[in-house]
Amino acid sequence: MNEASVRELACEARLNLQRLPDYMDSISDRLQSFEADASHHGQRIDFRFAFGGASIDMQRLVMRANAADRDGLARIKDLLATAVQVYARDENPEIVWTGDLSGETSLAQFREMVVTDIRDLTPHMRRIRLAGENLSRFAKFGGMHIRMLFPTREVPDPLWPVLGGNGLPVWPADDRRPVARVYTIRALDMEKGIIDVDFLVHSGESVGSAWAMQADLGMKVGIMGPVGRPVRQAEWYVLGADETGLPALARLLETLPAETKGVAFVEIADNKERQEIANATGIELHWL
Repeated sequence: MNEASVRELACEARLNLQRLPDYMDSISDRLQSFEADASHHGQRIDFRFAFGGASIDMQRLVMRANAADRDGLARIKDLLATAVQVYARDENPEIVWTGDLSGETSLAQFREMVVTDIRDLTPHMRRIRLAGENLSRFAKFGGMHIRMLFPTREVPDPLWPVLGGNGLPVWPADDRRPVARVYTIRALDMEKGIIDVDFLVHSGESVGSAWAMQADLGMKVGIMGPVGRPVRQAEWYVLGADETGLPALARLLETLPAETKGVAFVEIADNKERQEIANATGIELHWL
């Protein structure tokens, strides 16, 4: 294997910030909440993720990212840019990445999906199966959720976001912009290229529920992700959810280590809303 084939991807962005040190505690805390290990080296803080590394140099006003693959680099750029924009928003930061993959416009975290199956688990819980290509990313980074991009009556044929120079999505104008809502990945089969998403269907203004109620085979929808922080590992959990949080709680019961103990409570409208969960843990499940 030659040296070029094992070289990590790397990029950097200059930061036009006058008060960067004032924000660093908050930025560092946010990055560490995504399971990054932080180490201080003078005016530079290095962050090590399971999928790559990053650094922010407060003296040179530069942040750097490196990873072994495109997904990892895109994820770190997204985490860094989001943290800076959140905590330094008063300075209106301009972030432009240079280096590997800096000219890309396709979003690593985006997939266009097609509805391939629809079934009702209970009177108010509908499972929709989505098929797409190269879904391995959605098993990485510890995120359980996706941001679904829905067409609506007002925007029936939306344009999908593209990648901006700052490493974050650039959205189309409002008259072509999809509506985004966060949902749990209920199940993922990378080999078959399918994702299951459970929707609580009900009357009212919910965009996701309205889409699920009129979904049909062959319909297209966008997804971005994974989103959300990794679940903190523990030996004992106390979990609680109503019907909107049931998909996430059910996935935890099916994917946490078998030796995990605890109790879980799910509030439902009536016994018709109980559903089969392949609980693989020692957590006791109670329906309320």
